[in-house]
Amino acid sequence: MRPGVFPVGSALPPDLDRRSATILREVVEEYMANGEPVGSRTLARRLSQPLSPATVRNIMASLTEAGLLFSPHTSAGRLPTEAGLRLFVDGLLQFGALSEEEQTRISHTLEARGRSLQDTMTEASSLLSGMSDAAGLVIAPKSEGAVKHIEFVALGGNRALVVLVGTDGRVENRVTEIPAGVPASALVEAANYLNARLKGATLSELCERVSTEISDNRHVLDELTADVVERGLAIWGGDTGERGGTLIVRGQSRLLTDVAGQERLQAIQTLFDRLEAQETMLSLLELAESSEGVRIFIGAESGLFGASGMSMVVAPARNETNRIVGAIGVIGPKRINYGRIIPVVDYTARFLGEMLG
Repeated sequence: MRPGVFPVGSALPPDLDRRSATILREVVEEYMANGEPVGSRTLARRLSQPLSPATVRNIMASLTEAGLLFSPHTSAGRLPTEAGLRLFVDGLLQFGALSEEEQTRISHTLEARGRSLQDTMTEASSLLSGMSDAAGLVIAPKSEGAVKHIEFVALGGNRALVVLVGTDGRVENRVTEIPAGVPASALVEAANYLNARLKGATLSELCERVSTEISDNRHVLDELTADVVERGLAIWGGDTGERGGTLIVRGQSRLLTDVAGQERLQAIQTLFDRLEAQETMLSLLELAESSEGVRIFIGAESGLFGASGMSMVVAPARNETNRIVGAIGVIGPKRINYGRIIPVVDYTARFLGEMLG
């Protein structure tokens, strides 16, 4: 692991003595293990250094006053607050590097040849979900590279598949609506027309070039073929100037295994709805871009998911020129296993960046 990648291991606050730090760590670890409040007697039995339940109770009371612990019910044990979890992650968390077996599993899963970018992203998202027991997400910006080839494939039902091949070998597929009764010859003519005008252009350049030419010289193409061309380009360049992208989330069902009550279920549904929103995807990319390595957001810290009770671990995927080519991460309950997930996300992000670079 590269030194300094993870935002953990920072100095603890000067007013947090060693015993208090030990109690806080034990409460957080017990909470992450079973999600239940931890009482002073339980903690006293767990501690390696002998402390009476009364002493433990006093320390827990001090941590509660400091805003690091809270009691969900009267006379109940304590749970960590978001501030307590943040302090644990930043100063008390211990994590290890991935084993060679785990690194090999990641590399072999993502290195499969002959797959499209979309399939590779899907595999990466599923891989993260399986290794973290949470929901894995992968984001890739829209391709900004030069275009090598475009093809239209009839799907039936007034739909066609637009196949885009970049000069870097990436393949992207999108479905577009086409006018009723378009013959196969019109699809071939539309593809030939576009391919003759590519000449190493980017998608935005191609969209601008073709749109101008069609409006000025519409007679070059018959009406149906021109319509196919315009519709095919619209699905690529409809948001020219904006930072679009592809978001894949796998393992959403894992977030539902820890649901306690209707309110919690509604919060998770809201999370899914926001993940599908374009502005949320762009915000996730911006969060990843602002960090060199893994970033951890606990609860509402990211500003994206409100008070959904979720945590997010996200990292940028950078190529050899340090350019962002995507972002990957994990979303799960606040008591996810940070020590396990951080190195998984870091290694996968670096490997995916090298592949896409």
